[in-house]
Amino acid sequence: MKNFRFTALAKTLDRQVVQVEYPSEKISDFYGSMVFNKDVMREYLTKEAFKSLQQAIETGAKIDRRVADQVASAMKAWALKKCATHYTHWFHPLTGSTAEKHDAFVNPLPGGKGIEEFSGGSLIQQEPDASSFPSGGIRNTFEARGYTAWDPTSPAFVLEHTLCIPTIFVSYTGESLDYKTPLLKSVDAIDHAAVKVCQLFDKNITKVYPTLGWEQEYFLVDSALFAARPDLVLSGKTIFGHSSAKDQQLHDHYFGIIHSRARAFMRDLEIESHKLGIPIKTRHNEVAPSQFECAPVFEEVNVAVDHNQLLMHLLDRTSRRHHFKVLLHEKPYEGVNGSGKHNNWSLATNTDENLLAPGKTPQENLRFITILVNILKALYTYEELVRGSIASASNDLRLGGNEAPPAIISAFIGEQLTFTLDEIEKMPSRKSMGNGSSKNAHINIPKIPEILLDNTDRNRTSPFAFTGNKFEFRAVGSSANTAKPMVVLNTIVAEQLTQFYDEVTKLMEVKMKKEDAIFDVIKSYIRDSKPIRFEGNSYSEEWKQEAAKRGLSNHANTPDAIKSYISDKAINLFEKHNVLTKRELLARYEIKLDKYVRKLQIESRLTGDLAMNHIIPTAIKYQNTLIENARGLKDVLDSKTFVKLSRSQVQNIKEISEHVSEIRQFIEDMTEERKIANRLESEVEKADAYCYKVKPYFEKIRYHVDKLELLVDDQLWPLPKYRELLFIK
Repeated sequence: MKNFRFTALAKTLDRQVVQVEYPSEKISDFYGSMVFNKDVMREYLTKEAFKSLQQAIETGAKIDRRVADQVASAMKAWALKKCATHYTHWFHPLTGSTAEKHDAFVNPLPGGKGIEEFSGGSLIQQEPDASSFPSGGIRNTFEARGYTAWDPTSPAFVLEHTLCIPTIFVSYTGESLDYKTPLLKSVDAIDHAAVKVCQLFDKNITKVYPTLGWEQEYFLVDSALFAARPDLVLSGKTIFGHSSAKDQQLHDHYFGIIHSRARAFMRDLEIESHKLGIPIKTRHNEVAPSQFECAPVFEEVNVAVDHNQLLMHLLDRTSRRHHFKVLLHEKPYEGVNGSGKHNNWSLATNTDENLLAPGKTPQENLRFITILVNILKALYTYEELVRGSIASASNDLRLGGNEAPPAIISAFIGEQLTFTLDEIEKMPSRKSMGNGSSKNAHINIPKIPEILLDNTDRNRTSPFAFTGNKFEFRAVGSSANTAKPMVVLNTIVAEQLTQFYDEVTKLMEVKMKKEDAIFDVIKSYIRDSKPIRFEGNSYSEEWKQEAAKRGLSNHANTPDAIKSYISDKAINLFEKHNVLTKRELLARYEIKLDKYVRKLQIESRLTGDLAMNHIIPTAIKYQNTLIENARGLKDVLDSKTFVKLSRSQVQNIKEISEHVSEIRQFIEDMTEERKIANRLESEVEKADAYCYKVKPYFEKIRYHVDKLELLVDDQLWPLPKYRELLFIK
């Protein structure tokens, strides 16, 4: 029998570093060259059309059909110059990936000729077949009609000879079938709420928008080894695999010298990213072997989400040229660190200010404290919803594994800010506050002096940590669409700022001074949200006990975590701010349950297939070899010598039999539980059955398979081992 593992290893050893050259001397010469950006618009559009388009981008004003025709004509001319032959509406369906349907620019003319055409109607709206996209019951399968509509706030781009136009995706009846639509609505909600609060401090602030700087972690594995692992191909993770003698325990990979093959891949990735205007800035080795990270400069959240989705596509496409496969699964290897996507979130204004940057004047610092405390209050009030926004079958494997934040949502703000908030909480009123000083923070509301940036060490165990001028949401999964947690974060903060403004206004209506009213509300929020603040080790068992005392949730699995999406609290929140309707939330809940079930169903079937058709036959083949060897020894040795020499072989035969027997029994039991789960009509019951009845067998079966890996002849073992997968050759 041909051993694909050794064929794959042979291919891996033959790999040569792919040479990559920049297309010119400076990155700035080609940066954004494939993007229909502001400079391109100015060049290709009339002044009237350019002004109208910019107004739509900045204020959300509607675009006249005549202007849309001009924009379409300009896009076509520019795209043809970039060698584009097709155009597509590029959108984010609820599958979690991106989708596109390509149409050629060329249209036939009488006489056998053709002409390139692209109208304003084709730019603004298309009607892709929506029947096979997840809808959560919003429409029947036979109702195929869905619409994509142009999002002018995210620039079009050319990729692989295709003009890609970022769009939203909605059903015939108007419900959102994508991630972009609620994201844009949440951006509008936080803008409306935050501007009202900011104008309590500065009337010049007329627009507030969330910014996002994501950090993308990923693994690289040689494509030949990847192809020799059916579990990696079909599920993105290793179902089986004994730990390597050496993996990450020496911490020698983290920030180490980047392997030449990986560096060539990164160089190629950065060229493609920079052409598309993705502002990749950082690259480095991560903790686990063959794990890496890239990160951009922060951008407006909608563009940042589009860029992250585009980057995940580029990771896959570019890696293939270098004979790699990128693994974005949150936990592709057991026993080593998994991958996350850290979301650095903040709020910016039309006055070029960061609302989470401590200021240099008392008024700026009062505003900073106001925004900070409102975010903490929002996080405390909706911590279950925040946890639900990052829930998935794959992220469940990573959260709480002493490598990533736990399933308990908490915030870290550092020693100095903790002291500041504690001091404010202690004071009975603003007027009674004295001029105390400690740790560089003089508390005298509204005269708060400058709070220094980087005033505390970072807490890498916290899921939501303040890092100087932003919050770092570290619990997002590496394969996730970043829009999901950003929609929740934007909306809960919008709600909290709305409540804050209303409370302050009511106090001002009874003749309380504005600063006094702001202080009183801030103080109550500090007291109310105190349980969400935690400065210690979030990985510890002690924190789990403490969090329970504080009333914080700890939903370790997806079926429990996503129930927050359909609570009355969540429905009222999203409907109030016109982000998602009850029907849309129920649909998303159904989709999340269905996806969870299907992921575990695939893993269960893979476990049975690999164990029964690959592992057990290999183990039995080796066992038969041992048996034949033992018989041969018995024929040539006297009984006393035979007993002495064959003892270890007999023990191996016995152990192999025991492990094979256990595997078979567990697979039989797991399969029966899966059949029972599949017969359940309720998606909730089905998800619970897979979570609590089927999934526990995965580790039981894996334990015995991994033991067999240590017993069976290395030359026979059919799957590439961790020592081969984890290290780039």
